[in-house]
Amino acid sequence: MGGLDGKVVMVTGASRGIGAAAARAFAAEGAKVALLARSERDIAELAGEIGPDAIAVPCNVARYLEVEAAVGACLQAFGRLDVLVNNAGVIEPISPLADADPDAWAQAVAINLNGVFHGMRAAMPVMIEAGGGTILTVSSGAAHSPLEGWSHYCASKAGAAMLTRCADTEGRAHGIRAMGLSPGTVATEMQREIKASGINPVSALDWSEHIPPEWPARALVWMCRAEADPWIGEEISLRDPDIRAKVGLS
Repeated sequence: MGGLDGKVVMVTGASRGIGAAAARAFAAEGAKVALLARSERDIAELAGEIGPDAIAVPCNVARYLEVEAAVGACLQAFGRLDVLVNNAGVIEPISPLADADPDAWAQAVAINLNGVFHGMRAAMPVMIEAGGGTILTVSSGAAHSPLEGWSHYCASKAGAAMLTRCADTEGRAHGIRAMGLSPGTVATEMQREIKASGINPVSALDWSEHIPPEWPARALVWMCRAEADPWIGEEISLRDPDIRAKVGLS
């Protein structure tokens, strides 16, 4: 407790799943948290649960001006921004590439890829001016392996992984710590959508095979500490038993 006292963390996609678990985990470590999501009611309830060290900022990460305004709201409320967690992402609509709806495909990419860029673009100047900060991107095994029905998700996650490497290349000299986290399959609403699709082997997994969202949340907190410095510029996988041990997961 208290390991991140005085730090300010912005979490996108904070209304549920990994994002909500991360917000709670950072707050438990003493950080102030800005909760971003399109679901205004959900983040308002979560901010109320956490208390005065949390603010809810309705935001569609696919729109840059909204993300820029959210960074401004964070600075107005807390005076600084130390950590950005690029977590917002969608898996729908799952469909074969040959049948994909072009508008829906583009909207998924706008959230999963453009949303990560928007977060970086809005946060990096603030962090650089302050002497540094941490940018964490929630990645996926789909960033590195094609999966049937997931062309939008695989392509956008691959792009987000490369953006994180670009942020490291351009930002490290300015004190930016940019890293990715590939959590594996997590017991969230997204997995229910995947299960319902019946497409590709991931949909056939039993619910018991998914890890709880609290695990990647704890990993994200650990990645903000000096112990994670050897992985700056890289992507950490929670499938790696050594990483799990370092994070303190069993």
